[in-house]
Amino acid sequence: MKKNLLFSVCLFSFIGFYNSYAQKNTEKSHSVDASAMYDKSDSVPPPVITHHHITIDGKEINYTATTGYMPMKDSLGKLLAKIFYIAYTNDAPAAKRPVTFAFNGGPGSSSIWLHMGAISPIRVHFGDDNGGMPAPPYTYGDNPNSWIGFTDLVFIDPVSTGYSRTNKGVSPRRFHGYAQDIASVGDFIRLYTTRNDRWGSPKFLTGESYGTTRASGLSGYLQNEYGMYLNGITLISSVLNYQYLEFNKGNEIPYVLYLPTYATTAQFHKKLSPELEAMSPSDLAQKTKIFAEGTYNYFLVLGDQAPIELTNKVIDSLNYFTGLSKEYIRSANERIQDWRFFKQLLRDDGKTVGRYDSRYTGEDADDAGEAPSYDPSYSGVSGLFNGVFNEYIRKDLGYKSDMQYEALTNVWPWSFGSSNSYLDVSETLRDAMTENPYLKVMICCGYYDLATPFFNAEYAVDHMGLRKDVRKNISLTYYNSGHMLYVNKADDAKLKTDAENFYQSAIK
Repeated sequence: MKKNLLFSVCLFSFIGFYNSYAQKNTEKSHSVDASAMYDKSDSVPPPVITHHHITIDGKEINYTATTGYMPMKDSLGKLLAKIFYIAYTNDAPAAKRPVTFAFNGGPGSSSIWLHMGAISPIRVHFGDDNGGMPAPPYTYGDNPNSWIGFTDLVFIDPVSTGYSRTNKGVSPRRFHGYAQDIASVGDFIRLYTTRNDRWGSPKFLTGESYGTTRASGLSGYLQNEYGMYLNGITLISSVLNYQYLEFNKGNEIPYVLYLPTYATTAQFHKKLSPELEAMSPSDLAQKTKIFAEGTYNYFLVLGDQAPIELTNKVIDSLNYFTGLSKEYIRSANERIQDWRFFKQLLRDDGKTVGRYDSRYTGEDADDAGEAPSYDPSYSGVSGLFNGVFNEYIRKDLGYKSDMQYEALTNVWPWSFGSSNSYLDVSETLRDAMTENPYLKVMICCGYYDLATPFFNAEYAVDHMGLRKDVRKNISLTYYNSGHMLYVNKADDAKLKTDAENFYQSAIK
């Protein structure tokens, strides 16, 4: 279970008036039964084209949605796979309109989370403005924080996710690995850019969770393989080096990097002292970081040689910042693994906290275990997103298929590369940024993200070895949210504002 919790990083996230919305905003050009065409022939069915409009910031935007497949072939022209995508393009003429290629993570996740929760013209309806889980059946409507006003959007489902599948006789494992995934998604981007005459457009990538790993890898692949230089990359809830996430024996760094998020989580659930409860999440995070990268890091470096006085001081401080009892901290050798924290923080209340978003709580069958039986922050959005997507794509986009849309699927075994090291894409990103001094990167971090904590993003950037003139091209933004930082209405609006400013800076 621990392995599944660690590597189902994705999503990564999460809201009507459907009948009136569909009649008012959707004009279908045509509709096809995609599953029938898919099964009858190796040929790729034509895309479904629909036309829509939306009002953002008081301006009416007419846009076209293109839903369908991109054929992926080998050098001899043999069809290997069909990658499913949904593209939204602004109808207004613009000589240099940016185009953004977006995807989620996993590995094994479709693009449903960024698509239906954050940046497309459509957004699911949550139960409240804080991203609460509503009761089914679920609804959706216009997304006032869509990025369609300043960039066209192409949502990509990597092979085996969404409706993307390999061709008959081709093993899906051919695409299940870091290098293989980078190549197939990179080839998709080149094909889309070529077939839609977008080589002259500013080009951006947006990835969430493992999608940030993919985006960083693509920065080098596109540049080296195709001479395609990007203008910008948005990394939402990033993981650039897997060493920072793996609580393995002898790897002490995750204990340092997770601690500030343990503190903000404990504060949210009112498990800290009045002094810490009164602080803002950002101030508490900074205060915790001072201890984590100083005294605590030094203690961990000493290992078994840490003196008793220092050990007791560390136990007191960990109790102060996490709310966990001193007895429990001592019994865990002053090292709190994430899956234990999920269970331990609210054990006395009979609850667990979420991994993707530690503000969510759940309940297990009993309170005796070391780890929770499920992630309440994923359960809180899974049904919502799946239910809305399956209605939206059929009724609004006119795309019909009997295939199951794989929002999150099992792609294991997944090859991360060398078995003797952790996957680290920060060097690839460093090379791309150094060779292309115009490439800008925005990293978005949530204070309640216990899948990819914000301190791990900061640490990764600080250890990329960037020269000062290149380092200035990276910006970090913070949100009072979790892994899917856009489930909060306020944070979704902030993400749109931050992104629009970022795009303006990257193409001026």
